[in-house]
Amino acid sequence: MSSNYIEEIDHLWQRQLTEWDAVIKNYGNLTHVDTRVVELGDSSITLQYNPERLRSSAANIDDASLKARPCFLCRENQPKEQETVLWENRYKIQVNPYPIFSRHLTISAVEHTPQRIAGRIVDMMLLARDLEDYVLFYNGPQCGASAPDHMHFQAGPCNELPICDELFTASIRLFDANNKGIFGVVTSLGRPIFYIETMSTNLGEMWFNSLLNELPVKNGHCEPMINILCWHHNGSWCIAVFPRRKHRPACYGTDEDQFVLSPASVDMGGLWAIAREEDYKNLTLHDVTIIYMDVCQSPQDVDDISEKLLQYYYSKKQ
Repeated sequence: MSSNYIEEIDHLWQRQLTEWDAVIKNYGNLTHVDTRVVELGDSSITLQYNPERLRSSAANIDDASLKARPCFLCRENQPKEQETVLWENRYKIQVNPYPIFSRHLTISAVEHTPQRIAGRIVDMMLLARDLEDYVLFYNGPQCGASAPDHMHFQAGPCNELPICDELFTASIRLFDANNKGIFGVVTSLGRPIFYIETMSTNLGEMWFNSLLNELPVKNGHCEPMINILCWHHNGSWCIAVFPRRKHRPACYGTDEDQFVLSPASVDMGGLWAIAREEDYKNLTLHDVTIIYMDVCQSPQDVDDISEKLLQYYYSKKQ
């Protein structure tokens, strides 16, 4: 872990929370948001009423909309108050002015390049190591990313995302394991999760890439539909991959029986930031269950992918 990055980010928070009006206002509002919890089997789902998140949950990410707006992750289009901690001269670590977490970071590539995870999982792991106690998250370009035209991660405190604790006690069907880690699938937390826990970046990258190779890619898409969480704990990296089949659930909309909810990594991790008050009040455990089932890969597809991975790693040991 680099204490220099931790210190720099702490200083960044101190400055932005005293000098940037939007940050002062929105993080102040976050301390007063309503929350409630629904229990989904062995998983707790925290519902957070957060009107500022409407800009993300209702964002248009079609090609025409992206071309019509300036990229808000490029330096020239950002507020003059927004400061940066530069990581390895490759990523900008910045305070997210529209938070879900008490400390919400955006970590964007210096270069304007599309949202793609290929070749970047080690970056995600090393960032998680240097931002100890933060969980990093990646939203695929069709899986909740409001800026699919600019490569970025985000981060928030691990202790504010329920699944960071829940995965340590969940039962895992293993594909591969050795003295440096485990790789398997979890199906007991209300949504399918491919899980890697390892002390090695090389092993984490190998296991992740083998999963990526087995996940389906839709016509016209550049990569499988996934959300990813990554954090560093007691010398090991933990990586949770959520396989998707849809961007938005069938119930998405503004009619009386619909919700303006577009689940992304944080929602997959058990924290749902809900922009409309009526959605926050009306959402039930049944609705949460149906939305997860709708946007995630089906149990049969997850079983098929799991069998392929199990056979692949079994054959390697022969």
